[in-house]
Amino acid sequence: MIHVEKHRTQRIGWLRAAVLGANDGIVSTASLILGVAAAGADARGVLTAGIAGLVAGAMSMAAGEYVSVSSQADTENADLARERKELATAPEHEHEELRDIYIERGLDSKLAARVATQLMNHDALGAHARDELGISDTLAPRPIQAAFASATTFSVGALLPLLVVFLSPASTLLWAVSGSALLFLALLGSLSAIAGGAPVLIAVSRVTFWGALAMALTAGVGTLFGVVA
Repeated sequence: MIHVEKHRTQRIGWLRAAVLGANDGIVSTASLILGVAAAGADARGVLTAGIAGLVAGAMSMAAGEYVSVSSQADTENADLARERKELATAPEHEHEELRDIYIERGLDSKLAARVATQLMNHDALGAHARDELGISDTLAPRPIQAAFASATTFSVGALLPLLVVFLSPASTLLWAVSGSALLFLALLGSLSAIAGGAPVLIAVSRVTFWGALAMALTAGVGTLFGVVA
């Protein structure tokens, strides 16, 4: 029977993009709403700013993730092309290079040479990609997936403080948005920690601290200068 294990590292790509998108959606939209409200804008102005922030933020997250992850993919493809050329022109050198990697990991020279030979006979480029370059299918860059995940989760995160604006009276808007945003961030931190197998308390403390700081600074700027930072 083949024993198949599922590891949490397989979730790194989409989990990072999803958490980043949701966190930015909550923090940036709530901060924007608080800054505009603290500057004295009416309810319509607050909502307009929040909705504009949602649309702009979602597109920015999608574009940013796509460009950055595509750049990573381009770099990896360039390294693979170089490795493919070196395997074709200097296979002995590449064998020695792989052998030395395994020696550094604890194998004796003879066993390391045998392992390098067998792996290169099976899939030379794959062996060098994995053990020399650190490129694997698990952590392979997926630009479209990252862009979609970030834009979607940003929009979901941004909708939460907007919903609070719809439901809260103007007199309690600042406290309602800031308090609910911290609650949403704590929930996000908990879910991301559970999905990644990390300590929940640390994740919650981290995400709420930076969220509170961002909202406080933006609200302070709105109060002092009457502008949105």
